[in-house]
Amino acid sequence: MIYSRNAFGDAESVPKTCVEHYEGEPLSYMTVTAVERMRALTGVAAVVPTTTRTIEQFQRIALPGAPWRFAITSNGGNILVDGVADSRWRAAIDAGISAGGAGLAEVGAELRARVDDSWVLKYREADELFCYLVVRPEAMPAGFLAEWDTWCRANGWSASQQGRKIYAMPDAVCKSRAVAEVRRRLLDTGELATGASTFAAGDGALDAEMLRAADTAIRPRHGELDELGFTAPNLTVTAATGILAGEEILDWFHAAAIRPVSPVGAAMS
Repeated sequence: MIYSRNAFGDAESVPKTCVEHYEGEPLSYMTVTAVERMRALTGVAAVVPTTTRTIEQFQRIALPGAPWRFAITSNGGNILVDGVADSRWRAAIDAGISAGGAGLAEVGAELRARVDDSWVLKYREADELFCYLVVRPEAMPAGFLAEWDTWCRANGWSASQQGRKIYAMPDAVCKSRAVAEVRRRLLDTGELATGASTFAAGDGALDAEMLRAADTAIRPRHGELDELGFTAPNLTVTAATGILAGEEILDWFHAAAIRPVSPVGAAMS
């Protein structure tokens, strides 16, 4: 839904609004039209922002339509309820990580032992859940990601690359599970009707399972999933690329939301 300047594509002249600042500088944008459509979507669907970003990184975005009853951060490791992290959900996630294999300390140590400063710019840990590298992709050794993913999968984790970032993610931390939990809560409170459909959008490998799990999903014609050629029977791919794909995705959500009789849930990464 949000795009940095270098991801605008063929839309430099389209009016835009900055929705994220970092250290006082503008960082991420939406088109003016997308801002209007995002606000309107909250009137016809239970919109659940869903992101791999940490809680802190998510909270610096002025995403149109706020405040959010529910939001999912940390790739599903945290569910925010009225802006506050749900401690019971997080405790269950932490227990799942412990039961599933290696802990963050072990994975982080193994990852750092495999890399060097010739191609790695930063090592980061996110909300004490997972870790990632910021790399120079052109300098990354051939075969590194596959080898690292093999080690991760033997220890209850997986590895993926999104642009300049290489993630190591525990199997217990998953967007689709968090979306299912939010859906269950909305059904329990009557905010969603029984049988309500779930629609999802995303562009990275960490979104793939969430897209497959949705009743219907959409991805842009750019990004990691496009490079991987990702498809699924329930998946639509935008015609537009860059920031204009954000507008197209919101149009798709609106059309999907007004089609059923029952209220719907929309999870967007």
